[in-house]
Amino acid sequence: MGFGHRVYKNYDPRARIIKKNVEEVFEVTGMNPKLELATELEKRAMDDDYFTDRKLYPNVDFYSGLIYEALNIPTDMFTVMFAIPRTSGWMAQWLEMITDDKRKISRPRQIYTGEREREYVPIEQR
Repeated sequence: MGFGHRVYKNYDPRARIIKKNVEEVFEVTGMNPKLELATELEKRAMDDDYFTDRKLYPNVDFYSGLIYEALNIPTDMFTVMFAIPRTSGWMAQWLEMITDDKRKISRPRQIYTGEREREYVPIEQR
C-alpha cells in the first residue's frame, strides 16, 4: 500500500504535493522519525528494479498516513480518512455517468435501491 496507482504510471503528482504538506505539518507538530523512514523507503524503492519495472511509485496515501498520525487520528480511522476526500470525485464520476448519453461504463447494478432514510442506532445499542 502507498505504492502504485491504476492511472498514474509515473510518480503520482498528488504525492509530491502531500509530501510538502507533511513537512509543513511536522513544522507545527514536531518531527516524526517515520518521515525519515518513509523518505528512505521511497528512495530505496525508486532504486529497486522490482518497483521501477512495475511502475510502483509512491501514491498520495504513502504520505497522508503520516499527516493523519500527526493529527492524532486513530489508525483504525485511516481508511475512513483516505475515503473522505475521494467522495467528491466519486460523486463527480457518478454524475458524469448518469448524464452521459452513451453511458459507456454504466453498470445498472450500481444503482442504489435500498432504504432512503433510516433511524440512527448508537453503536452500543446495536
